[in-house]
Amino acid sequence: MKFHKDILVLDAAAETERICAAMRKQVKGEMKKRGAVVGISGGIDSSVVAALCARTFGPDKVLGVMMPETDSSADSEKLARLLAKEFKFEAIVDNIGGGLKGLGCYDRRDDAIKKVFPEFKPSWKAKITIPSNILEKDTINFFHLDVVTDTGENLAKRIPLKEYLQIVAASNLKQRLRMTTLYYHAERLNWAVLGTGNKDEHMQGFFVKYGDGGADLKPIAHLFKTQVFQLAAHLGVPREIQGRTPTTDTYSAEQTQEEFFFGLDFYRMDMLWYAMENNVPPAEAAAVLNLTVEQVERGYANIQRKIVATEYLRMAPLEIQ
Repeated sequence: MKFHKDILVLDAAAETERICAAMRKQVKGEMKKRGAVVGISGGIDSSVVAALCARTFGPDKVLGVMMPETDSSADSEKLARLLAKEFKFEAIVDNIGGGLKGLGCYDRRDDAIKKVFPEFKPSWKAKITIPSNILEKDTINFFHLDVVTDTGENLAKRIPLKEYLQIVAASNLKQRLRMTTLYYHAERLNWAVLGTGNKDEHMQGFFVKYGDGGADLKPIAHLFKTQVFQLAAHLGVPREIQGRTPTTDTYSAEQTQEEFFFGLDFYRMDMLWYAMENNVPPAEAAAVLNLTVEQVERGYANIQRKIVATEYLRMAPLEIQ
């Protein structure tokens, strides 16, 4: 098929039924579980997975778990409750802030931030970002630490590797404690944990191993982000959720997935990825996406680099033979 601007458009109804049939077979038939537990954040991915679960198992066999903590956006719980009301499944709040404090998540993170900004205060907000110009140059994209002071002043510095790793390691405790919480509820109910990662996240490594990457089944890991939005529209996910900018909801400062990890809008990234996977010549992809051949080649290279670099995240534990 010739590459064109609508190449990623799904038959959303058919894809929904295909996914639901597979979920029913895998959860009830293979795992012998009676229902599904989903972490809901008011984001598009978890909303689609929860809606698919309600359709597959029935609303009474779905539990949505909201897991707020100190840095969570207030919009997350509001939108998650709206989702639960729309699809008529039970939603509970299990605050993980105390557990994270006990694990030293916030102190360890702030200790690293203060190595970059010695004047940093707990009341300030912070996030990690990357440049969003990955198609414009071939150089390595270095991470930056952005902070917002009490007066609203924005400060940014390139972050050294040691401090970057410590901030990420401390912040990853959030995803790992959420996974632990979901499995508590799944085990008490004898239900399965359904993961919410899409293809962009799963294959490029935008997840935490044994954190949000931990699940019994990942029903949308084969779908590009743009395709997840198509399913959301078909399933009737509330418009407030469909219109929300995808965020990490991990750092205290508001942060989009694009500025933290992907460095590119989802449409162009997904189209470039599809083109790369299907051996579309860069010149052909460039004409469809209104890019230069050099930009397409950089896009292909950036995506492939992330897939290769994060392969270890998708590996099962190795064993000595």
